[in-house]
Amino acid sequence: MKKLNFLSKRLIEAVIFLALFFAIFGYLAHEMSMNNMLNTIMTTAHDLLLNTVLYIMGITVLTGALGKLLTEFGVVRLIEVILRPLMKPLYNLPGVAALGAVLTFLSDNPAIISLSKEKNFSQYFKKYQIVSLTNFGTAFGMGLVVIAFMAGKGFGTGAVIGLIGSFVGSIVSTRMMQYFTLKHNPELREDVAVGGNEQEISFKSEGGAFLRGLNAILDGGKSGVEIGLAIIPGVLIISTFVMILTFGPSADGTYTGSAYEGVALLPYLAGKINFVFEWLFGFTNPELVAFPITSLGAVGAALGLIPRFIQEGLIDNNAIAVFTAMGMCWSGFLSTHTAMLDSMGYRKLTSKAILSHFIGGLTAGIVAHWAYVAIAAIAGF
Repeated sequence: MKKLNFLSKRLIEAVIFLALFFAIFGYLAHEMSMNNMLNTIMTTAHDLLLNTVLYIMGITVLTGALGKLLTEFGVVRLIEVILRPLMKPLYNLPGVAALGAVLTFLSDNPAIISLSKEKNFSQYFKKYQIVSLTNFGTAFGMGLVVIAFMAGKGFGTGAVIGLIGSFVGSIVSTRMMQYFTLKHNPELREDVAVGGNEQEISFKSEGGAFLRGLNAILDGGKSGVEIGLAIIPGVLIISTFVMILTFGPSADGTYTGSAYEGVALLPYLAGKINFVFEWLFGFTNPELVAFPITSLGAVGAALGLIPRFIQEGLIDNNAIAVFTAMGMCWSGFLSTHTAMLDSMGYRKLTSKAILSHFIGGLTAGIVAHWAYVAIAAIAGF
């Protein structure tokens, strides 16, 4: 009986999947023609690979090397000491949590998980605080890469303001996750988290400064290559699909199968309520909603949209501030939260973590926009 129920569920899933698949691509083929649709998909993915992915990979290699150098020579520890007093009043976390923020900022979301499994780190936390590290760490994931990418495109001011928004969003997300965790699991309030590896968290290394520096650069660059390779599927698949839904036909209104053509469905839908996005985020073009939508699944894929937005003349420092804030804060959390919480043993709290982080990301974007408005008014730019 159980086997029959399982097979029936799988059959229903298959039918629903096929219905959605043919509905989506049937619509695209109807609007663009099958030949143009396929050519656009392939040429867009190819252009993204050559002109965006390799550019991002260059950044991840450089920032990976920088992050490893900062770790090797004690700068990460220094930053942790400086930030430690802020952890309790802002995040209701022990001071050592600052180390998690710095490490995820220099690398990616999963860094907080390996850190949380270290007993020398987790012993300072109550269990509900350990659970909230999923939201706390994710809010800073790939932060250095995002900021370096935006600054490299000439929008350094917007990127720095976006960092402020992401900081506020991280507070909202972490605090909300702690509230939801205690509401549904009050027994976690007093329990001290235990477990993890018995080894100490240590950045000690041996050898002379030159050799240590050289090894740090090479090891950090290697980790940057791994991150760069990891974002390829997201950029090529998600960004290509989002761009087809974001941009319209060629300049003369026809479809030619060239890269970055599409059906402009997202701007059409967003245009119906664009006054909301304009007030909250300062978006004057409905196409811009594609970035935060893509950031939900992969911030690396969202970065792939930026060059096209620049080419179309759609963005300014305000948009970059919002993009940086929401991109950093969300940083693809929909694709990582489940796995992160599962590895920590709290998969049942996934829905609470997702809701908290979604609200935190929205808050980050709103704060970034209004911070930019205030700073621009004061500074006169």
